[in-house]
Amino acid sequence: MSPQQYEFHLPLSPEELLKSGGVNQYVVQEVLSIRHLPSQLRAFQAAFRAQGPLAMLKHFDTIYSILHHFRSIDPGLKEDTLEFLIKVVSRHSQELPTVLDDATLSVLDRSAHLNALKMNCYALIRLLESFETMTSQTSLMDLGGKGKKGRIKAAHGFDWEEERQPILQLLTQLLQLDIRHLWNHSIIEEEFVSLVTGCCYRLLENPTISHQKNRPTREAITHLLGVALMRYNHMLSATVKIIQMLQHFEHLAPVLVAAVSLWATDYGMKSIVGEIVREIGQKCPQELSRDPLGAKGFAAFLTELAERVPAILMSNMCVLLDHLDGENYMMRNAVLAAMAEMVLQVLNGDQLEEAARDTRDQFLDTLQAHGHDINSFVRSRVLQLFTRIVQQKALPLTRFKAVVALAVGRLADKSVLVCKNAIQLLASFLANNPFSCKLSDTDLAGPLQKEAQKLQEMRAQRRTAAASALLDPEEEWEAMLPELKSTLKQLLKLPQEEEVIPEEIANTETAEEVEGRIHRLLTKASYKQAIILTREARCHFPESKLFSYMDPEESEETRFLNLLGNIFKVVQEVIEFFVMVSQFGVPQALLGVRRMLPLIWSKEPGVREAVLNAYRQLYLNPKGDSARAKAQALIQKLSLLLVDASVGTIQCLEEILCEFVQKDELKPSVTQMLWERATEKVPCSSLERCSSVMLLGMMARGKPEIVGSNLDTLVSIGLNEKFPHDYRLAQQVCHAIANISDRRKPSLGKRHPPFRLPQEHRLFKQLREMVTKGFVHPDPLWIPFKEVAVTLIYQLAEGPEVISAQILQDCAGQALEKLEEKSTTEEDPKETPMLPTFLLMNLLSLAGDVALQQLVHLEQAISGELCRRRVLREEQEHKTKGPKEKNNSSETTMEEELGLVGATADDTEAELIRNICEMELLDGKQVLAAFVPLLLKVCNNPGLYSNPDLSAAASLALGKFCMISATFCDSQLRLLFTMLEKSSLPIVRSNLMVATGDLAIRFPNLIDPWTPHLYARLRDPAWQVRKTAGLVMTHLILKDMVKVKGQVSEMAVLLIDPEPQIAALAKNFFNELSHKGNAIYNLLPDIISRLSDPEGGVEEEPFHTIMKQLLSYITKDKQTESLVEKLCQRFRTARTERQYRDLAYCVSQLPLTERGLRKMLDNFDCFGDKLSDEAIFGAFLLVVGKLRRGAKPEGKAIIDEFEQKLRACHTRGVDAVEELEIGQGAPSATKKQYAVSKHQPLASAASEDDFVTPKPRCPTRRIPNTQQRASKKKPKIVFSSDESSEEDLSAELKDDETPKKTTPIRRASTRGLRS
Repeated sequence: MSPQQYEFHLPLSPEELLKSGGVNQYVVQEVLSIRHLPSQLRAFQAAFRAQGPLAMLKHFDTIYSILHHFRSIDPGLKEDTLEFLIKVVSRHSQELPTVLDDATLSVLDRSAHLNALKMNCYALIRLLESFETMTSQTSLMDLGGKGKKGRIKAAHGFDWEEERQPILQLLTQLLQLDIRHLWNHSIIEEEFVSLVTGCCYRLLENPTISHQKNRPTREAITHLLGVALMRYNHMLSATVKIIQMLQHFEHLAPVLVAAVSLWATDYGMKSIVGEIVREIGQKCPQELSRDPLGAKGFAAFLTELAERVPAILMSNMCVLLDHLDGENYMMRNAVLAAMAEMVLQVLNGDQLEEAARDTRDQFLDTLQAHGHDINSFVRSRVLQLFTRIVQQKALPLTRFKAVVALAVGRLADKSVLVCKNAIQLLASFLANNPFSCKLSDTDLAGPLQKEAQKLQEMRAQRRTAAASALLDPEEEWEAMLPELKSTLKQLLKLPQEEEVIPEEIANTETAEEVEGRIHRLLTKASYKQAIILTREARCHFPESKLFSYMDPEESEETRFLNLLGNIFKVVQEVIEFFVMVSQFGVPQALLGVRRMLPLIWSKEPGVREAVLNAYRQLYLNPKGDSARAKAQALIQKLSLLLVDASVGTIQCLEEILCEFVQKDELKPSVTQMLWERATEKVPCSSLERCSSVMLLGMMARGKPEIVGSNLDTLVSIGLNEKFPHDYRLAQQVCHAIANISDRRKPSLGKRHPPFRLPQEHRLFKQLREMVTKGFVHPDPLWIPFKEVAVTLIYQLAEGPEVISAQILQDCAGQALEKLEEKSTTEEDPKETPMLPTFLLMNLLSLAGDVALQQLVHLEQAISGELCRRRVLREEQEHKTKGPKEKNNSSETTMEEELGLVGATADDTEAELIRNICEMELLDGKQVLAAFVPLLLKVCNNPGLYSNPDLSAAASLALGKFCMISATFCDSQLRLLFTMLEKSSLPIVRSNLMVATGDLAIRFPNLIDPWTPHLYARLRDPAWQVRKTAGLVMTHLILKDMVKVKGQVSEMAVLLIDPEPQIAALAKNFFNELSHKGNAIYNLLPDIISRLSDPEGGVEEEPFHTIMKQLLSYITKDKQTESLVEKLCQRFRTARTERQYRDLAYCVSQLPLTERGLRKMLDNFDCFGDKLSDEAIFGAFLLVVGKLRRGAKPEGKAIIDEFEQKLRACHTRGVDAVEELEIGQGAPSATKKQYAVSKHQPLASAASEDDFVTPKPRCPTRRIPNTQQRASKKKPKIVFSSDESSEEDLSAELKDDETPKKTTPIRRASTRGLRS
């Protein structure tokens, strides 16, 4: 058959060309063998040189054979074929314009060119696809060896990725010709267009197409498809193909966005955007929720398309709105992002038409509404979008308030990501506010007054205007609000002033009628009368929703401050926010700047550095013309932080300043200015002088020479002989001087002797003089000063006990002199002379401080010095030993290597210190012993010595004396705990709670029998005592210094304490306890038993609050399953309906799994008969609801079975369950399980030991063997139950009730707990 007589049909698969088709259809005659292919290709090349592109009509079989054997032939042949085919198609595209313009072209010639075109294009495109497939497979195989692919390219000199672009450009050039005239009726066949475009889509499927190096290829594909769209009606096919590719290829979204936006702009094909968006909009939201990959592709496509062509996309937004109600959050995010882009790029500016403004408002309304979306990623995305809108100043001013309120509300969001973005949005509002660069009240007062005056003028003009146009109620309210607020403030400032109501509220008048009267008064600008009438209406209509509604106002500052305590992971964003707020001059920012101070101790990476950077920005770059002015501004700012600062705040600021000083970030001018203020060279107030000394002391921690080189100056400043003494300044001077010595235990620096000053130093002389002179004057500031002075003496003086003894003797002598003066002035010699109360208080307080510091001095300084000297002595002996002595002492060397020698020496030194404390400090020969009888007399006679300050000082001193000696402590414990229980003064109980906490650490075996009395303070009527007790017990329990007994339920009760600080403290305790293994899991059964006890528990609602918090710490599946089983069995022994409900509630709060549900089914008989109660039934239905949410299809059957049993028991009783099982034909195995569970009273009783506090003095090791065997069969909840009865909580402590046997504290081993 001659070439002019056949027709080449484009096949769907290469094999179709081998089959005989219709009449005159071209068929490949022979597939040549591989060895004949090179010669045949050369023949084709020769024919091409002679005949041109039409040579393909006779040599197509050669190219077909090469394609057929592509995997097997030589690479050189493949490359030669590709190069040759490119020449053929290029030559054909050059000749075709002439052919197409030839009006005399015969039908046979037109048919020959058409067949040649189709053959050439088919051959080139199939060859292109073969190369692409081979390269993709090779790249996958070569992923393991880097550089191998590059070596192959270099060897062959052929890089396929560079060859693709010319081929695509050649095809584009071909399609740009008017080739449709080669077909009959000038209608190009669809198969040809699909052939050309299909290769483009196949190239796009390659994941590497999105790489930067393949950008030329992407652009060539885009232009080729653009020509097909514009000239060959490829719109429908392209739309379908793009939708399919977005669903299956994750990498294609940005590539297709670039292509579509180019077609819409450069090629004028805007309609394709509408077609694609319409297809996405018609996708079922439910189907997309099951196809996350497709949803992700569509979402990415829409988001990026909106960024590129928002104006074109906006006309098609209506078809996407259904996805805002769909389940897939990615689609919601995409639609919202598209709206935001339109607001930013299209609907921005003041010159918008009414329709555009309405569209913008609708988009912004939608964004605001989704700020409360159920999904946290959507809420977070909305806040990010608003941040961009605010930063580009595209948010209308009228919406500022609403969006700020949205951001403030999201600060309390459970999601950390949402909180972060809310803080960033608020920071953007501050940075881009259109009002002022300073936002303090003083800065805005002037502009506000001008605007208010302008507003009044505008109102006056409006009233005089003839036309009475109706105002929008919201606008009218906004207009009258400033004046209304000022009137309200004036009324609130004068609450006693009686106002006259023009008309009283009649008895027949309704709330709606009064509302109308108020409205009329407001419109007349009679604000004062309207407020008074509203106040009267609130009293007259207490049940009316209109007048009874009260919105609890919470300032935004308070919400921000709570962030620092509640949000851990967004802390850096909060810090940055407060820095910005402070820079804008908002005065409330100082509160936040203070609250961020404790974060300097954070161990979280980045938080400490964030705090330091914040303080650098706020304080180290002050404004000023000179270095002196800058230093003065910096000192003034830091001094503001010290006003009313707590001890913790001062410590935090000291740490920050220490860091700055060590890094030389504070200029010398700052130190100089501080010294000038401290020495009064610069006029300043006493408070400013005191703050300067404080700041110098803080800086001395970083560089001790700041104070050390000016020690005499500092002594002259604060410890002078002027009277009356400034004890506040003297106290700060002592703090500053204390920082020049190393506070660490001296043994840590074994080679260097500790820094000490001689006893004769002027410092100690002045301290002694100030303490003794101030002793006889009733100044409340003397007590904190003398405490610091005694501490400083023991810290810096050589032989501090001598100085302190002299001070004690001087003060005691003055007290005796006062007593003698009283006795000589008494008229009646029989009357006992009375010592002023403040003198006795000062004396006992001073003695307590000396006792405690003497103990610290022995334990740290003396012990460390003994250790240092021993180490030096051993080193000296080691150097003087001869080589023979070293070799002979092999046994000694072994002990040294094992560390036994040093350990023995340490024990010897510790024993020496202990003997001094036990035998010498409080015996009759020492000064401290003389104060013991007086101290005990004051403590034993609270009726005689009833002054509150004296009682507080005496109780604190008693605690300090007890710290010295175990013998003295043991003898006074009954007195100590009697005062702790019986004292009527909260301050005394708080002091003794702290003292007993310290004693529990120092003498744990002595305090252990008294532990119930420590727990009892957690229910003290005074909130100060409860807070102190909570802090003390938190430290003791978390440091394993007391047994975690069943009475830890008292800590749980603090979770519902009316004082927020105490509730937060309890929550923090359980948060920390949850990190200690299975501690909470082990304690839960006992806590549940105690809290649900009708005699000593809590009410039902508080019980729910407590258990919801505690059960949230149970996260492990095994713990949950075990607790479910135990709680179900607990139903058998519960005594009241309330206990049944409590147990059901606890079960409903557990994070149950399918295995946990099976445990409940196994123990159904335990609670089945209680399901008639609506509350219990509702709790178990809640369990069913939770299980259904995340249930797998195979697990739904067991959930349905459980629910059927619940409903059957609820409506007809337990017998209905057996009928249900018989009716359903339950398996025998299931019946056997339930039958066994009915006959397990012994096992359930054994398990109840985990829930009921054991009898007093019944140790766990006496549990019968039967219970031990039962515990091995299933997991058992382990906890330390209370060993003492509730009678031990009695406040009356008689001799026979005092604990006689001291139980040593030791950690219970795991083995012991499981027995």
